[in-house]
Amino acid sequence: MHPRLLKTFLAVARCRNITRAAEEIHLAQSSVSDQIQTLETELGTVLFTRSKQGLQLTPAGDTLKPYAEDILMLVEQARVAVEATAGHAAGSVTIGALETIASAKLAQWLPDFQAAHPDVDLRLKVAGSGDLVRKLEDGEIDVAFCFDRDGFEKVDERLARRTISAEPLILIVPPEEAAMRGDLTALASMRFVVTEAGCIYRHLFDKAFAEAGIASPRLAAEVGSIGTIARLVAAGAGLGLVPRLAVVEALDRGEVIEMPWPGPVRTASIAMIWRRRRVQPPALKLLLAAAGDNFAPVRPADARPRHAVSSLS
Repeated sequence: MHPRLLKTFLAVARCRNITRAAEEIHLAQSSVSDQIQTLETELGTVLFTRSKQGLQLTPAGDTLKPYAEDILMLVEQARVAVEATAGHAAGSVTIGALETIASAKLAQWLPDFQAAHPDVDLRLKVAGSGDLVRKLEDGEIDVAFCFDRDGFEKVDERLARRTISAEPLILIVPPEEAAMRGDLTALASMRFVVTEAGCIYRHLFDKAFAEAGIASPRLAAEVGSIGTIARLVAAGAGLGLVPRLAVVEALDRGEVIEMPWPGPVRTASIAMIWRRRRVQPPALKLLLAAAGDNFAPVRPADARPRHAVSSLS
């Protein structure tokens, strides 16, 4: 089984469609079909069946999938080990990150990293937390930066994780509400603007109230981005509970005011997740070390909030 055929097989298994798989791995549709047929002929069995939902793995395909993933990972590890032995420091790293982390954190230090290591080719892909984990598992990215979520370590034992930053969790309110005071019970009676269920920011919101031992408050709106939350809060639609780095620009423009969150969970952890290997690629080792050394909170969680003229008691 040639690794090229296995790579094509996994692409079709992910996409459930020949056309989308061909686009993903930059091959003609006919080439993808031919490679799947070659693999099926070599194994003497059908690997896919057609359904209304697209191409589905047969029991034989399901059996092959984890072996194909392990074979391709072993091939990559062999290449990396040989390059390391030969002293080749150059290489490429594909980074995945949430949009907020990419703009607020990675943009601060990646240019310096590139200047210090011009032989390392960096690529950046922005996606949601769920997509980032999937891309790691499928080998589409080498490392992901996202807010930590309970259970990440259980997703795949082949993934390693390190918490590299604890970002302040803050309340944002419209400027005219600067004098607002209240405790957790009072906050539970107010309306909040949140992201949609399944989003990591919604997970942080729900967890913060759950850890405080009170029911989640009424929702003013469910939206698709942190930027929309900041705009709606500024317009008076409700309050927001978000990691500070996600709304730094809105705070600097004075569109919203920050106040400390009075609950027991006061920070949101940023995690760096990557695939375990026998030998890590030199370029990835350099980037992991740089991230560990250079990540720091936007501002310490116990510092006085900017633009806040009053805090919740």
